[in-house]
Amino acid sequence: MKTTFAIGALGLSLMLGITGFAVAQQADVSALRKETVGADNRLAPDFQWEGEAGRKQRNYRQQPPLIPHSIEQYQIDTRVNQCLTCHDWTKAGERNAPTLSMTHYLDREGNELDHIAGTRYFCTQCHVPQADIADLVGNTFQPSADINQ
Repeated sequence: MKTTFAIGALGLSLMLGITGFAVAQQADVSALRKETVGADNRLAPDFQWEGEAGRKQRNYRQQPPLIPHSIEQYQIDTRVNQCLTCHDWTKAGERNAPTLSMTHYLDREGNELDHIAGTRYFCTQCHVPQADIADLVGNTFQPSADINQ
């Protein structure tokens, strides 16, 4: 009984020690935007929306288009996808918004669906808002020379 208690106490003290070390280490970590890890990472004031006429060129074949408007308050979760209120094929015409590509309506086997495929439901896993801001880190990427869009 004493051995079990001693092993339990040793395990508990070891776990508390590791937890304390992890918390102490995290206090010095900061994000690329110089904010603390737990702070909201808000957009810089020089973040500008390009608008319809100023859409940015794609840098490589099959690059998902950038989003030319703010999506800061958009709800995209398992219950609601606010992007679809304008961009779904049933509403895009009346909202004067680009329709989603047909690839978004194909399931894994290539069957056409009347609704967006579950594999394409979360738009921001591929599409990001466009912005004119400085790179967070140095970048030497050069776009493809011959892009057919």
